[in-house]
Amino acid sequence: MNGFPRSAATGPCRRTLLFGTAGALTVGVVASNLTPVADGGTGPATDGSPPDPTGSPTLIAHRGFAGENPENTRAAARDATRSDGPGRRADLVEVDAVPTADGDVVAFHDDALAGRDGPGLTDAEGVVWETGTEAVTGAEVLHSGETVPLLGDLLDAVPTDVGVNIELKNPGSSALRFAEKLSGDALETQKSIWRPFVERVLDIAADRDHEFLVSAFYEAALAVTVDESEHPVAPILWRSIEDGIAIARAHDADAIHPPIEMIRGTPFFDESRYGDADLVDVARAEGRDVNVWTAKSWHEAERLAAAGVDGLIADYSTLS
Repeated sequence: MNGFPRSAATGPCRRTLLFGTAGALTVGVVASNLTPVADGGTGPATDGSPPDPTGSPTLIAHRGFAGENPENTRAAARDATRSDGPGRRADLVEVDAVPTADGDVVAFHDDALAGRDGPGLTDAEGVVWETGTEAVTGAEVLHSGETVPLLGDLLDAVPTDVGVNIELKNPGSSALRFAEKLSGDALETQKSIWRPFVERVLDIAADRDHEFLVSAFYEAALAVTVDESEHPVAPILWRSIEDGIAIARAHDADAIHPPIEMIRGTPFFDESRYGDADLVDVARAEGRDVNVWTAKSWHEAERLAAAGVDGLIADYSTLS
């Protein structure tokens, strides 16, 4: 993996996390450099030249390669980082973080312990942050024999030469502003909701020697992370490229994490929604990595690498 410093034009990098193999970067795309798109919004402008392909994208194990392992468990972390695994060893392990009713931080994705179709994600019931730590950490994940781990215990299962992408899922609140750019009082109000939880997560990370990348769908979660630490951050994009780029600029993000349908030059690109926007081109110009979610097949991985993404947030180790 190759790291790069942020240009003076976009501010100093807080902490360099090593990422993929992007080509040479240029700086000069400014906030006003946007062009209308089909749905009446705006997106980053492009000069029409496709980004260079990425030879070996950073491989980020989504929940510990959730297609191969019981997600967000210690077993998943161990398997994703084996040198003799079924595919490529992960460069980073992505893990979700939520609190319990006792204020402990666990590695878990959903709001509800059961949730999802079929047999449910675990054999327990209840909303995670309304349930005590003992009950949460005793819940069995996908009938695997693995239980929901404390975040610190999962991190201890990741070798220190492998990076960790912590996604801040929810601080235990239903009053959140999802995937939108905020300002003024709205941002400060949201930061006050997120701050106690984010501080607990950062305290846990501070006791480990890994390189960390902190991501979230919520701007306020990233803003608190930047206030309280030097860890690099990455907004996770949902429906708006414009909001994602604005959040990345506002908080000097080292990376952005878009869904695959935002990647121009692939069969998955939603032209009806994003028009002429070229997210990879803009991100490279500003010195940010593009780590795309969620790659589930070799076909997707191959097309995304050809389009120049820096990292694949993947469910399988065998994609690249």
